[in-house]
Amino acid sequence: MTMLVGLVLLIAGSIGTVGPSFAALPEPARLEEGHALYERHCTACHGPEGRGDGKQALSLSPRPGNLISAHTSAKTDQDLLKIIANGRPRTAMEGWKDRLSDDQQMAVLAYIRSLVRFSRSATPPPPAP
Repeated sequence: MTMLVGLVLLIAGSIGTVGPSFAALPEPARLEEGHALYERHCTACHGPEGRGDGKQALSLSPRPGNLISAHTSAKTDQDLLKIIANGRPRTAMEGWKDRLSDDQQMAVLAYIRSLVRFSRSATPPPPAP
């Protein structure tokens, strides 16, 4: 039993350290909490779909980040949690570590990750040789 717990902790600790976390789908309750927190704290700048087009975005320089861009999607969970916690210097993105618990920050991250929708390319594949 102890070995199983250690393995689970090892796997959980390594998620998000190498690249984006697609290993486990978040539970619906975590997504709901993340969605509610995102709506309350993030939508005004990042917009309802995370495109950086919230109502306050036009008045901000630099503009808020597009959370569904390839650039943001390529960041690790650890990188994004650091930004959520500490903010971004010289931007309107303030840190949330003093207002949101670690669990709440992780719920927001889970919701942000859920905004990215992968779809098939509109470009047809190249012809076979």
